[in-house]
Amino acid sequence: MYVLLFLAVPTVIAVGSGFTTGDGAFTLANLAAFRDPSVLRAFGGSFGLSAVSAVIGAVVGALVCWALSALRPDGLVRSMIDSAASVLAQFGGVMLAFAFIATIGAQGLVTTWLVSTSGLDLNADGAFLYTVPGLVIPYVYFQVPLMVLTFMPALEGVRSQWGEAAATLGASRATYWRRIALPVLAPAFWGSLLLLFANAFSSFATAAALISQGGIVPLTIRAQLTSETIIGLQNVAGVLALGMVVVMAVVMGAYSLLQRRAARWQR
Repeated sequence: MYVLLFLAVPTVIAVGSGFTTGDGAFTLANLAAFRDPSVLRAFGGSFGLSAVSAVIGAVVGALVCWALSALRPDGLVRSMIDSAASVLAQFGGVMLAFAFIATIGAQGLVTTWLVSTSGLDLNADGAFLYTVPGLVIPYVYFQVPLMVLTFMPALEGVRSQWGEAAATLGASRATYWRRIALPVLAPAFWGSLLLLFANAFSSFATAAALISQGGIVPLTIRAQLTSETIIGLQNVAGVLALGMVVVMAVVMGAYSLLQRRAARWQR
């Protein structure tokens, strides 16, 4: 009942609205919105933002997991970092946007300090934080802890006996990582990377608090809901929702396959 009422029904209504006219009649004409330059730019912006923040978050998060693997699982430092990752992975929306506005915004603490001490102005060419490329910074903030949460179980699944067996057979540490550990961890890493991409692609609140119009698909949907801006087409928000659903279905399908492959080594 939960999935039906809060996931399936809203999705069907949102996507189905893209196939209707203002009078409720069925039509495929609205799909022409995918040829509109503003829609193409929005999808391009979302793909670029999601890919860059996912790659940075995945690489940094994997390095953090590798460092944590050397600590005791029940130790104080490990417990504190695990708890912080659980909290910060959910620290998004308006709170996160305000935190970065107060830090590196036009009059942020770090911005004014750099100007007064070194003359370096982060916003010399415009307010960088309030652009689509600038969203990479707050997005990475919650992508790294999410990577820690999703990739750490896979890293813990790498058994020390594998390294000992490889060393007994004469393999160096580099050979062990290249031919044993990394191939085993690769499905989990790529699966986590896809999850980070999906997380960024669907994020809305943080971007909405920093950017007033367009640039990425969720903000373009908001603009279409408040005022139809593509002449000659109706219910464009539903068409954009359809595009997002298709992208998310492909990404999450690939994530599921990779996780199923990675699970073999975590039993």
